[in-house]
Amino acid sequence: MKAPRHTKIPQAVAMILLASALAASGASAQSTKFASSAKSAAHDAKTEVAALLTEFLSNVDSAAMHERFWADDLIYVGNSGSVKTKADIVKSMKESEAKDAAAKKDGKKSDGPKETFSAEDVTIRQYGDIAVLNFRLVQHTVGAPDNSYRNSGVFTLRDGKWQVISWQATKVQPVSDTKK
Repeated sequence: MKAPRHTKIPQAVAMILLASALAASGASAQSTKFASSAKSAAHDAKTEVAALLTEFLSNVDSAAMHERFWADDLIYVGNSGSVKTKADIVKSMKESEAKDAAAKKDGKKSDGPKETFSAEDVTIRQYGDIAVLNFRLVQHTVGAPDNSYRNSGVFTLRDGKWQVISWQATKVQPVSDTKK
Protein backbone atom coordinates (compact mmCIF):
# COMPACT_ATOMS: atom_id res chain seq x y z
CA MET A 1 0.00 0.00 0.00
CA LYS A 2 1.26 3.41 -0.95
CA ALA A 3 1.59 6.09 1.78
CA PRO A 4 -0.56 9.13 1.27
CA ARG A 5 1.26 12.04 -0.31
CA HIS A 6 0.86 14.31 2.77
CA THR A 7 2.99 11.89 4.92
CA LYS A 8 5.84 11.76 2.37
CA ILE A 9 6.67 15.47 2.70
CA PRO A 10 7.12 15.41 6.50
CA GLN A 11 9.24 12.23 6.16
CA ALA A 12 11.39 13.94 3.52
CA VAL A 13 11.76 17.02 5.74
CA ALA A 14 12.65 14.80 8.71
CA MET A 15 15.31 13.02 6.63
CA ILE A 16 16.79 16.35 5.51
CA LEU A 17 16.81 17.64 9.09
CA LEU A 18 18.42 14.40 10.32
CA ALA A 19 21.08 14.56 7.59
CA SER A 20 21.74 18.22 8.45
CA ALA A 21 22.05 17.41 12.15
CA LEU A 22 24.47 14.57 11.45
CA ALA A 23 26.56 16.76 9.17
CA ALA A 24 26.60 19.54 11.76
CA SER A 25 27.73 17.15 14.52
CA GLY A 26 30.53 15.91 12.26
CA ALA A 27 31.57 19.49 11.55
CA SER A 28 31.40 20.23 15.25
CA ALA A 29 33.68 17.27 15.99
CA GLN A 30 36.08 18.48 13.32
CA SER A 31 36.05 22.03 14.72
CA THR A 32 36.67 20.64 18.23
CA LYS A 33 39.58 18.61 16.86
CA PHE A 34 40.87 21.72 15.08
CA ALA A 35 40.46 23.83 18.23
CA SER A 36 42.39 21.24 20.24
CA SER A 37 45.13 21.23 17.61
CA ALA A 38 45.20 25.03 17.60
CA LYS A 39 45.45 25.01 21.40
CA SER A 40 48.49 22.74 21.16
CA ALA A 41 50.05 24.95 18.52
CA ALA A 42 49.55 27.94 20.83
CA HIS A 43 52.00 26.23 23.21
CA ASP A 44 55.41 26.37 21.56
CA ALA A 45 57.19 23.38 23.08
CA LYS A 46 60.61 24.48 21.86
CA THR A 47 60.39 27.74 23.77
CA GLU A 48 58.42 26.55 26.79
CA VAL A 49 60.25 23.25 27.38
CA ALA A 50 63.65 24.91 26.86
CA ALA A 51 62.75 27.57 29.46
CA LEU A 52 61.45 24.90 31.84
CA LEU A 53 64.66 22.88 31.45
CA THR A 54 66.78 25.96 32.19
CA GLU A 55 64.64 26.77 35.25
CA PHE A 56 64.86 23.15 36.43
CA LEU A 57 68.66 23.00 36.09
CA SER A 58 68.97 26.29 38.00
CA ASN A 59 66.77 24.99 40.83
CA VAL A 60 67.62 21.30 40.80
CA ASP A 61 68.03 21.30 44.61
CA SER A 62 64.41 22.41 45.15
CA ALA A 63 61.74 19.83 45.96
CA ALA A 64 59.15 22.34 44.72
CA MET A 65 60.90 22.46 41.34
CA HIS A 66 60.80 18.66 41.12
CA GLU A 67 57.07 18.77 42.00
CA ARG A 68 56.54 21.12 39.05
CA PHE A 69 58.86 19.42 36.55
CA TRP A 70 57.82 15.75 36.90
CA ALA A 71 54.28 14.51 36.14
CA ASP A 72 52.53 12.36 38.75
CA ASP A 73 52.74 9.34 36.39
CA LEU A 74 56.48 9.75 35.72
CA ILE A 75 58.75 6.80 34.91
CA TYR A 76 62.38 7.86 35.45
CA VAL A 77 65.21 5.53 34.44
CA GLY A 78 68.49 6.69 35.96
CA ASN A 79 71.98 6.14 34.55
CA SER A 80 72.38 3.03 36.73
CA GLY A 81 69.19 1.51 35.33
CA SER A 82 67.19 2.18 38.50
CA VAL A 83 63.54 3.10 37.98
CA LYS A 84 62.00 5.89 40.06
CA THR A 85 58.63 7.58 40.34
CA LYS A 86 57.89 11.22 41.01
CA ALA A 87 57.06 10.29 44.61
CA ASP A 88 60.51 8.67 45.01
CA ILE A 89 62.29 11.73 43.65
CA VAL A 90 60.29 14.29 45.61
CA LYS A 91 60.68 12.29 48.85
CA SER A 92 64.46 12.18 48.33
CA MET A 93 64.58 15.92 47.61
CA LYS A 94 62.53 16.78 50.72
CA GLU A 95 64.82 14.61 52.87
CA SER A 96 67.84 16.38 51.39
CA GLU A 97 66.29 19.80 52.03
CA ALA A 98 65.50 18.83 55.65
CA LYS A 99 69.07 17.57 56.17
CA ASP A 100 70.51 20.80 54.72
CA ALA A 101 68.19 22.93 56.87
CA ALA A 102 69.16 21.01 60.02
CA ALA A 103 72.87 21.38 59.22
CA LYS A 104 72.42 25.10 58.59
CA LYS A 105 70.51 25.47 61.87
CA ASP A 106 73.41 23.77 63.68
CA GLY A 107 75.83 26.18 62.02
CA LYS A 108 77.38 23.52 59.80
CA LYS A 109 78.36 24.02 56.20
CA SER A 110 77.18 21.84 53.34
CA ASP A 111 78.92 18.55 52.50
CA GLY A 112 81.33 19.89 49.90
CA PRO A 113 81.22 22.00 46.77
CA LYS A 114 77.86 22.75 45.20
CA GLU A 115 77.21 21.14 41.85
CA THR A 116 75.77 23.10 38.97
CA PHE A 117 74.29 21.77 35.74
CA SER A 118 74.03 22.94 32.17
CA ALA A 119 72.39 21.59 29.03
CA GLU A 120 74.14 21.27 25.68
CA ASP A 121 73.11 19.90 22.27
CA VAL A 122 69.43 20.49 23.12
CA THR A 123 66.85 19.18 20.65
CA ILE A 124 63.09 19.54 21.24
CA ARG A 125 60.45 18.15 18.90
CA GLN A 126 56.74 18.81 19.37
CA TYR A 127 53.93 16.42 18.46
CA GLY A 128 50.75 18.23 19.49
CA ASP A 129 50.49 17.99 23.29
CA ILE A 130 53.66 15.85 23.47
CA ALA A 131 57.25 17.10 23.27
CA VAL A 132 60.44 15.02 23.11
CA LEU A 133 63.62 16.47 24.60
CA ASN A 134 67.15 15.15 23.98
CA PHE A 135 70.25 16.84 25.37
CA ARG A 136 73.61 16.42 27.02
CA LEU A 137 73.53 17.27 30.72
CA VAL A 138 76.84 18.52 32.08
CA GLN A 139 77.47 18.31 35.82
CA HIS A 140 80.01 20.89 37.03
CA THR A 141 81.72 20.46 40.41
CA VAL A 142 84.44 22.83 41.58
CA GLY A 143 87.77 21.02 41.71
CA ALA A 144 86.55 17.94 39.83
CA PRO A 145 86.19 17.01 36.17
CA ASP A 146 82.77 17.54 34.60
CA ASN A 147 80.44 14.59 34.21
CA SER A 148 78.17 14.26 31.18
CA TYR A 149 74.91 12.41 30.67
CA ARG A 150 72.73 11.96 27.60
CA ASN A 151 69.14 12.55 28.62
CA SER A 152 65.85 11.96 26.84
CA GLY A 153 62.57 13.18 28.20
CA VAL A 154 58.97 13.02 27.05
CA PHE A 155 56.79 15.94 28.14
CA THR A 156 53.03 16.23 27.99
CA LEU A 157 50.98 19.41 28.10
CA ARG A 158 48.45 19.22 30.94
CA ASP A 159 46.42 22.15 32.25
CA GLY A 160 48.60 24.52 30.23
CA LYS A 161 51.88 23.23 31.76
CA TRP A 162 54.53 20.94 30.31
CA GLN A 163 55.55 18.05 32.59
CA VAL A 164 57.83 15.05 32.15
CA ILE A 165 56.14 11.65 31.90
CA SER A 166 59.21 9.63 30.90
CA TRP A 167 62.94 10.22 31.42
CA GLN A 168 66.07 8.26 30.54
CA ALA A 169 69.59 9.22 31.64
CA THR A 170 72.78 7.59 30.35
CA LYS A 171 76.23 8.47 31.70
CA VAL A 172 78.74 9.44 29.02
CA GLN A 173 82.20 8.07 29.69
CA PRO A 174 84.93 10.73 29.93
CA VAL A 175 87.09 11.00 26.82
CA SER A 176 90.13 9.65 28.68
CA ASP A 177 88.14 6.48 29.63
CA THR A 178 87.09 5.79 26.05
CA LYS A 179 90.70 5.78 24.77
CA LYS A 180 91.74 2.82 26.96
